[in-house]
Amino acid sequence: MCKPLTNWERCVEFHGHECPGLAMGFKACEAAMEKMGLTFSKDEEVVCVTENDACGVDAVQVLTGCTFGKGNLLYKGTGKMAFSFFNRKDGESLRMIVKPFTGEMDRQQRQNYILNSSVNEVFNFSKPTFELPEKGRLFTTIVCEICGEGAPEHKMRINDGKKVCLDCFKDYFRGW
Repeated sequence: MCKPLTNWERCVEFHGHECPGLAMGFKACEAAMEKMGLTFSKDEEVVCVTENDACGVDAVQVLTGCTFGKGNLLYKGTGKMAFSFFNRKDGESLRMIVKPFTGEMDRQQRQNYILNSSVNEVFNFSKPTFELPEKGRLFTTIVCEICGEGAPEHKMRINDGKKVCLDCFKDYFRGW
């Protein structure tokens, strides 16, 4: 009989390798679970807004159940190693951003530091500066009058009187 995988091992298996970036996401989930009492989200009761599209987001998916497919993992592309968690049940929220690292560390040392330090050593904590995003909605699919491909109505535009998808849309910008 096989020994069950630890949470870290599950994240590594999903991501494909160990790395400091995965460790940061792993630690962010640990912080959210510890400070907010979060558990795995079967639907949209937990929401994560990630400000990066790096390795750590894989740990968020594995440990919290926040995924792009369910609509409870949202991307806000600031490039910062920051995660905001929201609990729809009680309205609680928490933003965490990785503190700058001091001193020289190689990749393995950095990963070990992240995994073995307290969450308060790794992150600065605050309230998110934005509101809890609304729940995912279903939209009518509209067929683009140029390429014939369907897209949700909120992603369509009007160009020369035709309903067009974002790929076919010709933006107008004269600039300054």
